Amino acid sequence: LVAVGVALSVRLGRGSGGDRGGGPLPAGPLLLALLGGLLTAAAAEPCQVESAYFCARVVDDLPPCEGRTLFLDRLRHSCVHLDDPTALDFSYTQILGDVLATIAPEGQPIAALHIGGGGFTLPRYIAATRPGSDSLVLELDPGLVQVAQDELGLRLSDRLRVRTGDARLGLRKAATRRYDVVIGDAFGGQAVPWHLATREFTREIRDTLTPGGTYAINLIDYPPLGFARAEAATLRSVFDHVAVIAPRARLQRRQGGNFVLVASDAPIDVRAIAARNRRRGDDDAVATGRRLDAFIGEAPVLTDDYAPVDQLLTPAT
Repeated sequence: LVAVGVALSVRLGRGSGGDRGGGPLPAGPLLLALLGGLLTAAAAEPCQVESAYFCARVVDDLPPCEGRTLFLDRLRHSCVHLDDPTALDFSYTQILGDVLATIAPEGQPIAALHIGGGGFTLPRYIAATRPGSDSLVLELDPGLVQVAQDELGLRLSDRLRVRTGDARLGLRKAATRRYDVVIGDAFGGQAVPWHLATREFTREIRDTLTPGGTYAINLIDYPPLGFARAEAATLRSVFDHVAVIAPRARLQRRQGGNFVLVASDAPIDVRAIAARNRRRGDDDAVATGRRLDAFIGEAPVLTDDYAPVDQLLTPAT
């Protein structure tokens, strides 16, 4: 029974779920492997690195990623092309790339703050597409930084820096300068650091932005989308302009998965974002105005005194 449990943990994982790059791995193929007597092989390497926070492993050429896929527990977190950091395979990274394209002319250097590193796909993307840009990554897990350096082509420099530790504490240290964009990618599919989701933290983010700067978040939620809607309401309580980008069925609360939330005190160029999305052959929708009102509904604003994210978040099943 212990051996079976270990094998199941390889396939089903024990952490975040979502559809960043394909979602949780199905159990069916594992059962076939068990029946075929492949238990030992299936359980051989559940982790390459067992950090204080994640079971991390890197897999080569796993569709839809034609590079290296970073798994954090059972979640396909990142797709990294060692020889082409401009390649973005997962839909949420493509949408964030669309957002980045609207905040400054093509090729112009920007200052970016990243809440969560993961596979460091977007810091490397910014460095490649906007030479001379500065990126500071606030990453909780030093073990994950080491995996990125060893397996995912991360090369740190004066222009791409990492500060390990809690992002809220790190943000206060990072606030000595202003950033054109803050990218939040610290929300998992089964657990959310509540103190990074509140109105007070969002105000701290706003204070670190240049005038008219942009805050963009990736999150994962499933119907009834309590957390996604509450986070959108929270952003709207701080910023003048908010947009939510996702497939139409998700914005209609019928399906779940990844949502990209964008906030700014300057108008968001939703037409340019949608146009880039269509040119790529996707059909994601952008909710603003009344469509955003309908999406949020009666969702509460999250605060340091009230942030029941564990009750609001619906994980992938």
